[in-house]
Amino acid sequence: MFQQKSLRVLFIVFIVYGVLVATHKGEFWPFSIYPMFSKAGNPWTRALVRDVTEVPDSLLWEVYNLNNLAGEPVSMASIGVDQIDYSNFVSKTKQWDEQRIGALRYMLGEKNFNEKRWMIMKVKGALVGDDSVHVQIIPHLLFVADTTLLNPTLPRSAYFSE
Repeated sequence: MFQQKSLRVLFIVFIVYGVLVATHKGEFWPFSIYPMFSKAGNPWTRALVRDVTEVPDSLLWEVYNLNNLAGEPVSMASIGVDQIDYSNFVSKTKQWDEQRIGALRYMLGEKNFNEKRWMIMKVKGALVGDDSVHVQIIPHLLFVADTTLLNPTLPRSAYFSE
């Protein structure tokens, strides 16, 4: 009797779960704390670094996609920076004052752009329709040896939330 009741309850749980998964395009995960499950389909922002030393100045501030990205990739592991910490720092900073820019330069290591130009880029993605993702890669900050340049094509609100 107990075994039959247990199997019946287990069967009902699997049926309910299956219905919920089927009606939510496979994205239903009620107990998840991970954004990849709990925020599926929402727009997202991440960050990357590219070495743009060899990129002509006329192309520096272009908006890119995954197929035409300028420069060479900079691996966070190769410079001893945690990718998640870096990405959170760039994507969540709302006030790009001298202190925040200095902290990011310090995080990436000032010595790394003494003779190079590193572009800090924001990667923005959003679900388009039912099955496509639109990705834009927007140059945000250019680190050179003695200064940091802001993207002149972006509005002030991209650097300072007021």
